[in-house]
Amino acid sequence: MSVVRADIRPTRRRPEPARRATVVEVERATVVEVDGATAVVGGRTVWSGVDATVAAGEFVAVLGPNGAGKSTLLKAVLGLIPVAGGAIRLLGRPPGQANHAVGYLPQRRSFDTSLRVRGVDVVRLGLDGDRWGIPLPGRRSRAAAARVRELVELVGAGRYADRPIGQLSGGEQQRLLIAQALARRPELLLLDEPLDSLDLPNQAAVAALLSRICRAEGVAAVIVAHDVNPILPYLDRVIYLGHGGAASGTPAQVINSGTLTRLYGTPVEVLSTSDGRLVVVGQPEAPAHHGGRHDRHAA
Repeated sequence: MSVVRADIRPTRRRPEPARRATVVEVERATVVEVDGATAVVGGRTVWSGVDATVAAGEFVAVLGPNGAGKSTLLKAVLGLIPVAGGAIRLLGRPPGQANHAVGYLPQRRSFDTSLRVRGVDVVRLGLDGDRWGIPLPGRRSRAAAARVRELVELVGAGRYADRPIGQLSGGEQQRLLIAQALARRPELLLLDEPLDSLDLPNQAAVAALLSRICRAEGVAAVIVAHDVNPILPYLDRVIYLGHGGAASGTPAQVINSGTLTRLYGTPVEVLSTSDGRLVVVGQPEAPAHHGGRHDRHAA
């Protein structure tokens, strides 16, 4: 996978102030910065020495075997779990002080098939779910309704958003939950295993949607994932947590034999199949390949 980066250099033929303005336009602001961070949960060091950055508009996956602390990293960014060492900054502030700028989608919620709440109502909860009562008619209510419809169209859910959420497929529900997380125009989306209950085609479809949202809205998105293959073409960067440390960079920089061997302290080989999928051969339970645990789930 190749990543194209703009390299704009000032020339002497153009006025210097105009060139400086152009350079500022292509720079991406840092949304999340993890600097040598260590997490300890229940007296056990989950990960240590983690260095990573997430910039505005980037689509990033957190990968690693079970128990490596992928969800813990998201909770540490939110300030729900304090770091035992190093530092984490969210929009330049300590964790917990900028959560108003975060859309957070925790691990998969299941909806009972008898639930009559409509998809649009679930999206609306992202706007006013912290207020009691029925929204009163007026300019504010009309603006909220317009925002909900805008989000429904953004995630491509217009055909089914007015149906009960419990009657929708897993992929349809997940699109509406992403719309809910976007309701207050966050600068960062944190999604904990949003693809876990979806089949492979729907994993790729949701990944494509998130990538498009990152580009169109300038939102940074960080997701926890088990299998990188369905989402690999859409990722800008990965953060790989292993029992021997952590690595961050483009997929090509991180998901390779040398880096994973270093992380796990045992020989690991990364192979690329003819269709571009990655297969990790060696000791770790690798997110580049799994045993098809999603195959039985409906779309």
